[in-house]
Amino acid sequence: MESVYSQVMKFKRKYPRTVTHHRLKKHSRIVEQHLNPGEVVNYVFAAQKNATPGDFFETCVVAITNERMLIGQKRVMFGYFLNSITPEMYNDMQVRSSLFWGSVTIDTVKEMVDLSNIDKRALPEIETAVTSFMMEAKKKYGKDDSQ
Repeated sequence: MESVYSQVMKFKRKYPRTVTHHRLKKHSRIVEQHLNPGEVVNYVFAAQKNATPGDFFETCVVAITNERMLIGQKRVMFGYFLNSITPEMYNDMQVRSSLFWGSVTIDTVKEMVDLSNIDKRALPEIETAVTSFMMEAKKKYGKDDSQ
């Protein structure tokens, strides 16, 4: 299995205008640390976890696995932040593109997750990865509930 870090670096090379900083390896390690046994990472991208396009200091790594979406951020001094969005918690997604960058807002049952400063050329790929996973996973949850 390819590491989360190598996948996020492929994304960075493909979409170099995405604003990130040098701590991608540490953010990736947080995501890898929280993978369940048998969980496979299908898609990874980097973004700023905030709604402010001018804030460049909240880099995170977002991984879509076969079970859920993980958003990992290593804090500068101690600790880290991890968001886990499972298909039953996912409501909707909004994609916005501006002159230089784009943003994605993921609406969940409990909160809105804002991911900004993404290379606007990456937006269709991210939207496809997130919605196709969530749609397939929600179909499985619907079948499990009815049985």
